[in-house]
Amino acid sequence: MSAEETPSFEAALQKLDEIVQKLEKGDLPLEQSLVLYEEGIRLSRLCHAKLEEAEGMIELLLKDNRGEIALDAAGHPKKTPFTGGNG
Repeated sequence: MSAEETPSFEAALQKLDEIVQKLEKGDLPLEQSLVLYEEGIRLSRLCHAKLEEAEGMIELLLKDNRGEIALDAAGHPKKTPFTGGNG
């Protein structure tokens, strides 16, 4: 699958939802159901990979200058207010 063929997370999730709805109706021939199921698995894996990528980026942003996740007194990741750079 090329970069041009890779849908966004939102598009993949929407297509996956459509596939689930079609399969849940149960009125498709077996062959068509299998094709849709296979596409659904592919889309599910794509969504999972994109979520893992986003999680990694968030984790990177939460790390302090030593490379460790900065935690507050309660043990939760520290949150820094976003000022937008416009003061």
